[in-house]
Amino acid sequence: MAELYDNSTEKPSSRLSLPTGEGIVIDIGTGDGHFVYRLAQRNPKKFFIGVDANPRPLEKISEKIHRNPAKGGLPNVLFLQASVEELPLELDGVADEVHIHFPWGSLLRAVANGDEKILRSLRRVCSQEALLEIVIGLDAERDRTEIERLGLRPLSIEFIDAELRGRYQSAGFEIAERGVLPSWEWPKMETSWAKRLGGSEGREVIYIIARAIYE
Repeated sequence: MAELYDNSTEKPSSRLSLPTGEGIVIDIGTGDGHFVYRLAQRNPKKFFIGVDANPRPLEKISEKIHRNPAKGGLPNVLFLQASVEELPLELDGVADEVHIHFPWGSLLRAVANGDEKILRSLRRVCSQEALLEIVIGLDAERDRTEIERLGLRPLSIEFIDAELRGRYQSAGFEIAERGVLPSWEWPKMETSWAKRLGGSEGREVIYIIARAIYE
């Protein structure tokens, strides 16, 4: 896979030091990388970094970005292999935006339960006043096994205000906005997962927008 960062290597790509003009965007749990790719096409002056612990879904698109621009190559994209628990130190303080869309597994548990250790790992890569956007879509029935395995509490606006707001604050984030995303807006998110969901009944998509604060 072309230039995929591996935590076992001593140096990440030098492209991390390239000027961006309009900021750096990090997508955690990037999956197949299509969200990063589409936004990078539309925002050539921003630099986009997709991070995922599983490199397999990224194989095709990580090769595509290194093609000639006329054939789909993008010089403002980098994909890194890393877990949210061990984000590369080279990312410290670089992000103007951090996105987490439809997380699963340990990443879902961390952001939905407000795990301070993981939230502080996210805060570490943020510049001052960077925005953190989290979108979570769960179906209480179809996702019941995973919800129980991860020990998730029912996610609601009330739970965010009563529990998560304080936990995020302790980790260096102020929740500025939260709400329920209507199904007709899901495809606009430019992720493969959002498009697959369609308007599936029973699934509620909740978003959180937080700002990195001075500590």
